[in-house]
Amino acid sequence: MSDAPAITPPHVDDEVLRAVAEGRHFDPHAVLGQHGFEAPATAGTHTVIRARRPLADSVDALLDDGTVVPLAHVGHGVWAGAGTFGPSGYRVRARYADGTDWVSDEPYRFAPTIGELDLHLIAEGRHEELWRVLGAHYRSHWGLGGEVHGTAFTVWAPHARAARVVGDFNRWDGTSHSMRNMGASGVWELFIPDLHPGTSYKFELLTGAGAWIMKADPMARQAEIAPATASVVSLSTHEWGDGEWMSRRAQVNPHELPMSIYEIHLGSWRPGKGYRDIADELIEYLDWLGYTHVEFMPLAEHPFGGSWGYQVTGYYAITSRFGGPDDLKYLIDRLHRAGIGVIMDWVPGHFPKDDWALARFDGEPLYEHPDPRRGEQLDWGTYVFDYGNPRIRNFLVANALFWLEEMHIDGLRVDAVASMLYLDYSREEGQWLPNEYGGREHLEAIGFLQEATATAYKRNPGIVMIAEESTSWPGVTAPTSSGGLGFGYKWNMGWMHDTLQYVQKDPMYRSHHHHELTFSFLYAFSEHFVLPISHDEVVHGKGSLVRKMPGDHWQQLANTRAYLAYMWAHPGKQLLFMGQEFGQLSEWSEERGLDWWILDQPSHRQLAELVGQLNRRYRATPALWQLDDDSSGFEWVEGGAAADNVIAFLRYDRERRPLLCVVNFAGRPHDHFKLGLPRTGRWVEVLNTDALEYGGSGVGNLGGVDATAEPWAGRPASAVFTLPPLAAVWFTLED
Repeated sequence: MSDAPAITPPHVDDEVLRAVAEGRHFDPHAVLGQHGFEAPATAGTHTVIRARRPLADSVDALLDDGTVVPLAHVGHGVWAGAGTFGPSGYRVRARYADGTDWVSDEPYRFAPTIGELDLHLIAEGRHEELWRVLGAHYRSHWGLGGEVHGTAFTVWAPHARAARVVGDFNRWDGTSHSMRNMGASGVWELFIPDLHPGTSYKFELLTGAGAWIMKADPMARQAEIAPATASVVSLSTHEWGDGEWMSRRAQVNPHELPMSIYEIHLGSWRPGKGYRDIADELIEYLDWLGYTHVEFMPLAEHPFGGSWGYQVTGYYAITSRFGGPDDLKYLIDRLHRAGIGVIMDWVPGHFPKDDWALARFDGEPLYEHPDPRRGEQLDWGTYVFDYGNPRIRNFLVANALFWLEEMHIDGLRVDAVASMLYLDYSREEGQWLPNEYGGREHLEAIGFLQEATATAYKRNPGIVMIAEESTSWPGVTAPTSSGGLGFGYKWNMGWMHDTLQYVQKDPMYRSHHHHELTFSFLYAFSEHFVLPISHDEVVHGKGSLVRKMPGDHWQQLANTRAYLAYMWAHPGKQLLFMGQEFGQLSEWSEERGLDWWILDQPSHRQLAELVGQLNRRYRATPALWQLDDDSSGFEWVEGGAAADNVIAFLRYDRERRPLLCVVNFAGRPHDHFKLGLPRTGRWVEVLNTDALEYGGSGVGNLGGVDATAEPWAGRPASAVFTLPPLAAVWFTLED
């Protein structure tokens, strides 16, 4: 190897050197790395190489062609050397007093890994694939001299005066890995060669007040297992095998297909099992129960398990409690290949105040609205996003797309939409700030929700966006083009509240509350609804679904069977939280698993088998789902028999093939109960929740009833039914 001829490098101001050495310069690449310059005493352009190597005794740059460029100490641990050589790939060798040599690549010799178009879109708040450019990405980078592998770090921190990458690779001292500012976009960037997946890291930001704060990466794909809080460099190697599912998804309208949803809290379904471990068991169980979809409570990273995932600190990070991102991809892939759709809860309404996460991210309000009257959610002790900032909306919209596109999630259930829609949500007078027109509607949040739903559907046909919205806000599922929020479905919280109040009453008193059972049919077609019995209904002293029911154990199970059959026949899709399908007796807690042992009890296993039969019959009967959103698919048969605690209604498919649902919520059977019907013929009993096989008393109609041409209640035909106690019976008209 030959030495390059010595040439005096350009002078750098001492204060600049000090700032670079201390890792607080906004553009360390302008000083460190290699740079061409004009030497006054010689002709032509020359090159200077500078490197920060504090405590070294000597430093050399080793060029790719074998040339050694000695570097001299110019101040504060920064070394520099110049020569007539042109731009080249190189490594830096530092010798220390103990005789060791350390040869390493140099982060500051690389061009930015983020392009001008990306920066422009980020600044405008219009980058729909934000996760592909921000965060930490293990990748190849073509520096001078050839391809190098390492990790590109980018972070949006517009108020920061300086930024550094810290992690276990540099002993959490970021002075040697300061980032460059990419201008008006507010993005900071650094490529660190030879840094591999699995590395823990954070960003260290210098605030406007002069304090260094350490933050997890908002765009990280993976994080350490709580209570540790660092982000983790992640590289996906999963090869998807669900191409057939994804192709079919893009071609269908979910409103015209059956959808029954099993809601699950992954940590307590089978405690101790991860994404991969649970796949076989979950698929086998869902297949047994006949569900079309599984809905996971939030799987984004969150620090406190007791929040069930609803206080998110890593919106793009798959929670590490159950494995890495590829492990979750494996689970979703397997579910798809088994024909099961995947929905996940998404929480864009608020985020926690943990000082290492999004809160006051760069020392000032950034993700949260700066005015506490809009920027804080008092009930939950959390911050509220600044929906009026296009870059914050971009962060959230792109996050929805990340789950739908990168993770192949089929739908997002948006949590706590009501808290986003109203500026005075759960606030006293003086605690909220009206909108520009003096109203209580949160116009910026409305705009965000419309942007999120419209963009999700535009880019991913066949997916579903579901709103948990507990008020009478109009047009939740109306298209954004007509001023609606653009959701595909809305949770029918009114149905849930009214019917649960009804079934908790003793049958002796239900006749006085008959309207609670029938009221939902008045607005059943005003939105596209999901009927939820969710986790919120079986915690905090509310008891399990079975334990809500009156009477002895048999009556509680019978009530549950009747209620579920009524729910499955009611217009709308269905959602049932785990454990209720087999009649869990104890209230759910995230701290322990379900009471699986209860499936060994015949009556509880029979309840689960009924749920399986409900799902299979539901899927095989287009009348129960084809016209869910169309009033022509529903017809009352008997809605006013309050004294008998009976309701009866018809569901139709597009071919006008009917299903008759009759429910007797009385504690006694009704013999010779006459109902008017639209047609004569044999009405076959296809489901009876009082059948012996489900743990019932065995009262029924011996396989069906014959409708004659005797008019009744304004209908051309009628039949006499035997209605078992605390039971629902379904009938279809024989061809």
